[in-house]
Amino acid sequence: MDTKNLVCGFIGLGLIGGSMARAIKEKAPEIYIKSYTPHPETSLKAKEDGVVNEAVDKIDDRFSDCDYIFLCAPIERNNDNLIALKPYLNKKTTLTDIGSVKTSIHEHVKELGLEDQFIGGHPMAGTERIGYINSKASILENAYYILTKTDSTSADRLENYRQLVELMGATPLIVPYSRHDYITAAISHVPHVISGCLVNLVHDSDESDGLMKTIAAGGFKDITRISSSSPDMLQQICLTNHKNISTLLEKYIDYLCRMKEVIDNTDGEALMDFFSNARSYRDSFNDVRSGPIQKTYIIRVDIADEPGNIASVATLLSVNGINIKNIGIVHNREYEHGTLSIEFHDGKAMEKALTLLENHGYPSVD
Repeated sequence: MDTKNLVCGFIGLGLIGGSMARAIKEKAPEIYIKSYTPHPETSLKAKEDGVVNEAVDKIDDRFSDCDYIFLCAPIERNNDNLIALKPYLNKKTTLTDIGSVKTSIHEHVKELGLEDQFIGGHPMAGTERIGYINSKASILENAYYILTKTDSTSADRLENYRQLVELMGATPLIVPYSRHDYITAAISHVPHVISGCLVNLVHDSDESDGLMKTIAAGGFKDITRISSSSPDMLQQICLTNHKNISTLLEKYIDYLCRMKEVIDNTDGEALMDFFSNARSYRDSFNDVRSGPIQKTYIIRVDIADEPGNIASVATLLSVNGINIKNIGIVHNREYEHGTLSIEFHDGKAMEKALTLLENHGYPSVD
């Protein structure tokens, strides 16, 4: 796509908005980016970083020359921002958002008569951390980026946006917005509810010495990691996608009740079928993926329990220019292989580390 005179506006500049702006600027520095956020220090920091060319103090006609405007505020604020933007919109401008619930924003766009300019967007990537300070262009790398068009979306507008998504390093998928909301309820929103329930179950079941918390192993930490996500965001997701979440929670509760009955009856054959089917389907997933919960790039290696071994591995990676996101001993490996877990920021770093460690006698363990 021709990016020579392209102008992109960001309303809100948090983790995802900041990461998108970084990815655009990294891949096409000539694209002019302007941003507004109710937290002026955020836009000013982005300008200092060279991510944003212009930090504006309010939504006004300074956004009228934008080719794209990304609504990156929390779900409940995007509707107000749409109303504020409408008087200044140029017909060429493609309006989009980054929310994980699409029906509500599509309905509001229809009420405002902006269907011909709006394409919903959902970059299915991120971390449990929040805010511009944690943004990285690599967060978008190979992440699925859902596009939800309206009945009035032109083929040219959709294609141009699709190319911009590819420019950011993401993988665009075009999905009807109602189907999107059902899918994300199943693979993201309901898991957040379940994760929160498991954490609260342990919290309420633990004794005063906190032993459950102390020995919580990799399996429990993995399945509940998303409970560290923003409570404000999760509240808004549950309020705006409540019908799909409720429908799927009802199905999940039925599964739990059936499994309780199987366990109460000590039905070994049914238990084997249940866990075998779950394992088979789960193993068909791509372990290194960019999903709506979080993309992770983790390898595990077995090392001898000797002083200095962790430092040796970390130093080996560092001197070869490989950045580590996290490294640590796996204390309870009931559900994990390997004694040392190493997490990277992106797939390229992980692949380089795999080769390097293998060549230095540190084979990874599946």
